[in-house]
Amino acid sequence: MIDMLNSFFRKVPTWLVYLGYGLPAFYLFYLGISGGLGPEPVRALEHEYGEIAIQLLIIGLMITPLRKLVGLNLLKFRRAIGLLAFFYVALHLLVWLVLDVQFEGVIKDIVKRPYITVGMLAFVIMIPLALTSNNRAVKALGRSWQKLHKLTYLAVLLGGAHFVMQTKGFEFEAYAYLAVILALVGYRYWPKPSKRTPRTT
Repeated sequence: MIDMLNSFFRKVPTWLVYLGYGLPAFYLFYLGISGGLGPEPVRALEHEYGEIAIQLLIIGLMITPLRKLVGLNLLKFRRAIGLLAFFYVALHLLVWLVLDVQFEGVIKDIVKRPYITVGMLAFVIMIPLALTSNNRAVKALGRSWQKLHKLTYLAVLLGGAHFVMQTKGFEFEAYAYLAVILALVGYRYWPKPSKRTPRTT
């Protein structure tokens, strides 16, 4: 079964991932301006973009465990997923900045509201990751590229914390996202059992 899935995904072009996850951004914006997102379209649009970003970040974290644990190889899509996550984070920020607060008291909000501070920090961390997500940067940075992109884990943790902190009261969905993020990051850094070579007699 896994071999069949790997064979299928090898034939799927990466541009389909960009298209499949990119189009909903425009559709959601259309719903927002046409009254399809309820009585508070700006807040709803802001939330939808943020939630899709978190989902994409989680999917990106799942790629390595899926390959190591079950043999499912989705590595060819990891760059696309990461860039799409940054795209939705940027849209989430733009909706808040332009349509929500309309540039008023932005610095004050970033400093005085912890969830905004955490969210902005996650976005700032993601900027160099997005800018270096190309083959030229990989070659130019060499081993430093891998070290830089380990910041992905910090960005995702901050994104999950931001999602929880901005909720009012207890929302199971937000805490579920954070729990999955913690589990995936924990898997990455959990000490792996050393492989012992059998003794020869």
